[in-house]
Amino acid sequence: MTAQKLRIAAGIKQQLSDPSLATKGTWQLAWLALSPDNANMAYIAKDTSGSNAFAVVVRGTVANAIDTLEDLDVGTVVPFTVGGSSPVSISKGSMTAFTQVAGMTDGSPGAGSNLMRALTLLLTDAPQRATVNVIGHSLGGCIATVLALYLQAQNWGSLAPQFGVITFAAPTAGLKDFADRFNSVQWNVNQGYVNNYDIVPRAWADLDAAKKWYPATHGPVAPADVKDVLIPEIETLTGPNVYVQPNNAMPPLNPNYDTFDPAVVKSSTEDFLAQVAYQHANPTYLGLLQAPPLPTGPVVQAVSPNVGTAGITQITITGRGFGSDSVVDFGPVPCESTVLSDTQIIATAPEGVGVVDVRVTGSLGTSPAVPTGQFAYGGPQPVLVTGISPDNGKTGQTVTITGMGFAANPTVYFGKNLAKYTLDSPTQITATAPPSGTPFSKTVDIRVLVNGYLSRAVPVDEFTYPG
Repeated sequence: MTAQKLRIAAGIKQQLSDPSLATKGTWQLAWLALSPDNANMAYIAKDTSGSNAFAVVVRGTVANAIDTLEDLDVGTVVPFTVGGSSPVSISKGSMTAFTQVAGMTDGSPGAGSNLMRALTLLLTDAPQRATVNVIGHSLGGCIATVLALYLQAQNWGSLAPQFGVITFAAPTAGLKDFADRFNSVQWNVNQGYVNNYDIVPRAWADLDAAKKWYPATHGPVAPADVKDVLIPEIETLTGPNVYVQPNNAMPPLNPNYDTFDPAVVKSSTEDFLAQVAYQHANPTYLGLLQAPPLPTGPVVQAVSPNVGTAGITQITITGRGFGSDSVVDFGPVPCESTVLSDTQIIATAPEGVGVVDVRVTGSLGTSPAVPTGQFAYGGPQPVLVTGISPDNGKTGQTVTITGMGFAANPTVYFGKNLAKYTLDSPTQITATAPPSGTPFSKTVDIRVLVNGYLSRAVPVDEFTYPG
């Protein structure tokens, strides 16, 4: 087993044994496998409460919601044949992911056990007619619909398991013939949960609805580049294929847009994509389903210093959720580190070049990349805007910009327009808002350019002109 797999297994065992979670602490991890590139992961859990139930759980993408839409090769469909029936059409991306999940092994001595072999052994040791629910979120939910059809069509003989499917935020895997085949099965359980304002499960049949998001009562209303460029471009990925969702939809969650992230409600691309990510996230779905929240994984809040030399510079990583098993990566490169507490780690910069994200991995996952967690080899120091005040006003408004890396002779932009400014310190600039210069969006990013390093656009740097 790889160290990563051991950490994943430890995290799953920790959550399954927690009686405060929705699983009530009665489930045990029975099998787990990762694909060779770690892109896909699945595990089997067994209920020990006497229910004679098993769960086959497929992990979704580990990136963001837009990456989920790009994960699947949907411009090409391929035949999917199960149980000797005529083939049905699924996307090439779904087939690739399904093939990986069905074929990967647990790494046990010898050839290892794949999912089918492991499930057969578990069912053989259980009473007949056990319940097996195939479960997944996001891309995992998409794969779950294909995997469930595959498992249900196998010859189980006297074992006669009863299969069910439970998905959350799942994009569709195939065309109408796939949906019809799925709908023809008498599933023991067939439940698909969807946040009404989650763009991912609308792929690939109803992406057009997202052009009208989000309700103006809260926002963010999709700006022109989202409505007229981004979503139409994603829609073209399907080519001539017409995808159809299986008929397993439960009543939609969040029908009135009562659940939203209030920190990202401006009509800008950054806020729209941040709201997309929030509406798709696991914690959001757990909240909408009134399920207990899961324990959170590690979070990196800052690194200091954030510029230095490989093999020499020692940095302090601050955050939360660090444990004795936590490891640190600079970009893709691991490094030597010492965990001082659950909020602090000391690490030495490994070999590397350019600007990388410093991330921490533990049994409950990997910290997300954050702008304040960047490290620059050899300099210059990363430049970041962390706040502006006020965040709205007319041309001529004085705006205080806070951040890091504000060295001599910066250039300050409001959108694409240069602004006059005073450099107060390496962490503060006072600027004067120039004319907005655009008829399309009244919200612009305030960005600072220093030594060739332009601060990235983030929700906290957005300035809104009068409508």
